[in-house]
Amino acid sequence: MEYVNFGRAGMKVSRLAYGLGLRGQDNADEAERVIERGIELGINFIDCANVYGFNDQRENAGTGEQVLARVLKRHRDDLVITSKVSSSIGNGPNGGGSSRYHILREIDRTLRRLETDHLDVYILHVWDDRTPLDETLRALDDVIRAGKTRYVGVSNFQAWQVLKALWTQDQLGVEPLICIQNPYNLLNRTLEQEMWPAQRDQGFGVMTYSPLGVGLLSGTYAPGQAAPAGSLYATRRLGKLGDVMNAAAGATLAALREIAAAHDRTPAQTAINWVLSHPEVTAAITGGDTVAHMEDNVGAVGWSITPAERTRLDEVSMGQGSVLD
Repeated sequence: MEYVNFGRAGMKVSRLAYGLGLRGQDNADEAERVIERGIELGINFIDCANVYGFNDQRENAGTGEQVLARVLKRHRDDLVITSKVSSSIGNGPNGGGSSRYHILREIDRTLRRLETDHLDVYILHVWDDRTPLDETLRALDDVIRAGKTRYVGVSNFQAWQVLKALWTQDQLGVEPLICIQNPYNLLNRTLEQEMWPAQRDQGFGVMTYSPLGVGLLSGTYAPGQAAPAGSLYATRRLGKLGDVMNAAAGATLAALREIAAAHDRTPAQTAINWVLSHPEVTAAITGGDTVAHMEDNVGAVGWSITPAERTRLDEVSMGQGSVLD
């Protein structure tokens, strides 16, 4: 495993993070085994959120943090853990958002589920245009000052929103965000347009999620073929496979398969390696639900596609927007 500084912070994180979205998992024991295997393979970076839960269903919100709590009993001092706030966690008028009320309530609920006294990074899950930004950022700073998180970050912000947050934090004299978390893969390259220049200027860390495009780049699916039995597209309502496995996606996957074969790697490993080849990226978040998925994903680290292969993948996927997050 490779380790790098998280943005401008001195804290070091593995190039792969494990995300507890649990899209295809509803067994706590198996989820715990997957995390343990990731730790054995060198992952020290675990990403969670208060809304994450079994089968990515909101009625199971919080079970992701509860699974992580089981692991933290053995590994708390060796892991960098994140969780998130802002997404809707309830039906009441204050059930979501980035108000002081919601943030200070949810940090305590998250820590209780995790059975720990602090997070390493507390992340705003979405931009909230109904709450004054200074209110949100002062509340996050209070969470830091209370010792309930070491750092703060943002997720699913546009580049201008990240820069506005950093400017506002500077004006308020509060601790700045150290990272962003957004989707990025061969089928979704929108970060390159404005976020990469912002990152190079400001130096914040970048966690990219969905490096396999919700499995489309894993090698499991192929254009013109039905989703294999048991796969996410066969068992979950993610849309029609034919709509997302279009001609452009098919051409990208074909190139990915050829390059993977040249390195005796899997398409998934090669797709993640392409993400990690970008100097703006600190860590790619993988979300495999089984030990086999974890072991395959970790094989993305420790080698590199060639510059010519990188160029080929860049060209075949040029202009790809948000196929899926």
